Amino acid sequence: MTTRGLSIRLIRHATLLLEVGGTTVLVDPMLSDAGANPPIPNSPNDRRNPLVDLPDADLDLSADALLVTHLHRDHLDDAAKDRLAGDVHVLCQPEDVDELTEAGFTDIHTVDDARVLGDLEVIRTPARHGHGDLAERMGPVSGFVLRAEGGPSVYLAGDTVWYEGVRETLERYDPDVVVVNAGAAQFVEGDPITMTAEDVIAVCEHADAPVVAVHMEAINHCPLSRADLRAAVDEAGVGEQVSVPADGERPDV
Repeated sequence: MTTRGLSIRLIRHATLLLEVGGTTVLVDPMLSDAGANPPIPNSPNDRRNPLVDLPDADLDLSADALLVTHLHRDHLDDAAKDRLAGDVHVLCQPEDVDELTEAGFTDIHTVDDARVLGDLEVIRTPARHGHGDLAERMGPVSGFVLRAEGGPSVYLAGDTVWYEGVRETLERYDPDVVVVNAGAAQFVEGDPITMTAEDVIAVCEHADAPVVAVHMEAINHCPLSRADLRAAVDEAGVGEQVSVPADGERPDV
């Protein structure tokens, strides 16, 4: 079933182009060529990032606003700053204003709790980028709910693991579509810092909505592949609820 008034295109990793009720939003742009950046340190392999190129050489990334969930390099890289900095309308968590200003963005709007963008309400939601002390060291991160007046809503969970904050967000906002950052990103030591297959399955069990899983096969510390995630959700009996799009693809949500 297709949700009227909602279109999602995965560009690569966590970079999305959304259209929600007629408003377009570019999310977490990582626009570097393959191999342009060093590996994430202290990771199980040392491949340079990104692992793959963008899907289209002449990709149209024009949007009404840029939404940055947090400032790790795989969510806003130097190539994106060079290409997008200026007077683009930026939405971000409050902690990231100074760095975005230094990068050359001039039209920055913080989402403390919620903010209106045209007919779109943008709501900041909690996220936990890992477990225990590691989550604290990973710095502030946020998820966001985008909902159109009288139209659809989408929950971008952001860089988070499954925990009570995600469950409470699902219960409170009952989104029409959920986008999760999977990949089971991790370092040599410690637990994963983004969603594992088990986390994605937990989201499915608590969400009465399609789940779109992204954030895979583009960064060296994300070992969970699309094929492995697909096999896991199928085995758990929630495969029909989950879309695992390829780069450049628009999942049927």
